[in-house]
This record gives sequence, structure tokens and C-alpha cells, in this order.
Amino acid sequence: MPFQVNHPILFGLAALVILFVLFQSIFFLRKAWKRALELGLSSQKLREMSLSTAVFTLAPAVAILIGLITLSKFLGLPLPWLRLSVLGALTYELPAATAAAEAMHTPINSAVTDPAAYNAIAWVMTLGILSGILLILFFQKKMAQGMHKMKAKDERWSAILMDSLFLGMISAFLGMIFKDLNHGLAGWIPVFVLLFSAMLMLICGLFVKLFKWRWLENYAMPISMLGAMAFAIPLTAWIG
Repeated sequence: MPFQVNHPILFGLAALVILFVLFQSIFFLRKAWKRALELGLSSQKLREMSLSTAVFTLAPAVAILIGLITLSKFLGLPLPWLRLSVLGALTYELPAATAAAEAMHTPINSAVTDPAAYNAIAWVMTLGILSGILLILFFQKKMAQGMHKMKAKDERWSAILMDSLFLGMISAFLGMIFKDLNHGLAGWIPVFVLLFSAMLMLICGLFVKLFKWRWLENYAMPISMLGAMAFAIPLTAWIG
């Protein structure tokens, strides 16, 4: 039987894991709700907090849905559904899957047909994200204490260090943007899309600052992503 990225068995395995995670969420939600009542919070207040929290989760959910649609083009639905529903992050899953596919010389513009390539991509996406979990499990306390001491000693240098770590992470992703500049004008398409996305993010930031639209902070990323994807369609058609 030929390999299929959307085989029912894969859907079943992904569903089992996701149902287990949902069960955990409901279990701890019930315990948290009960504890909040014991601390004196009213049921009305808890319902209002739950509703407002649910509304603000829609913004990151849109960004995750975009990643799911993008990955499903060559990995099918089960694996991206599992990864982005449990431990995955959009900023990691897509670059990891793309890098693994390129290493296996597997095209990403159509569904993966080689089970070995699919297996390698799944392992890269899974094992790579586990490093963060292990670091938090064994070293989070020491790292937090170190950051607290640094901040207490020199708050300015502490802020510079955190900004440097963030810029270092962004630099790792920028390599994927600029790696095809020697392929002519077509190699600049990712750069143009990046600049357009950054412009949209800047506009959202200006609206937040000038008009105090605080709610826009939660929707700036989905707006930038959707706008950049929409911009990439005519741009790619024009450049070819």
C-alpha cells in the first residue's frame, strides 16, 4: 500500500494524543476553578475572566491555523495538527520541517510520498522541540535565579542581554530569507514579503501607540502574516 500523509491511522494516532492533552486541560481547569472559588472569587467573575481569555486566544489561534494550512500542503493534516496542538510553535515547526525536507531533497510544494523522508521530518520536528522542555525541566530554576541576580545588579545590561538573545533567534530565521538572493529577482521574493510584513507590524504598532488600540496588540501578528501571504501571491505571479 502506498504511503499517504493523510492516512486514517495517522489521524487516529494524532487524535489519541490530542484527546489526552484536552483531558489534561479540562482536569486542571476544573481544579483551578475549584481553587479560585475557595480563594473567594465569584462564579460570575470566573466566567467573565474565562470569556475574555477565550476571546484573546483567537488571535494566536489564527496564526497557528495559517501554519497548519501551510504545513499540511506537504505533510498532510495529522502531523501538523499534532505538533501545533501540543508542543509545537509556528516559529519552529515550519523552519524545522522545511530544513529537514531540503536535507532529504524532498520538494515542499506537494505531499511527501517517501515514508523515510516523512519519518525524518517528523523526528526533526519532535526532537528539536524537546530541547526546550528539557532545559526548562532541569535548568529553568538556575537560569531564572541568574537572570534575577543580573537584573538586580544591573537592570540596563539585563535588558540588553534579553534583547540580544531575541535578536540572535531572529537572525537564525533570517538566514532562510536571504539564502536564495543569488537566484535573481525571484530570490528576493522572501525579502520583499518580509519587508511588507514588517511594515504591517509597524503600522499596527503605530495604531496601538497613537490611538491606544490595545486590543490590536494581540492581532498584530495574524494581520502581518495574512497580509504578507496575500502580498506574496501577486508578487510571485508578477516576478515569476
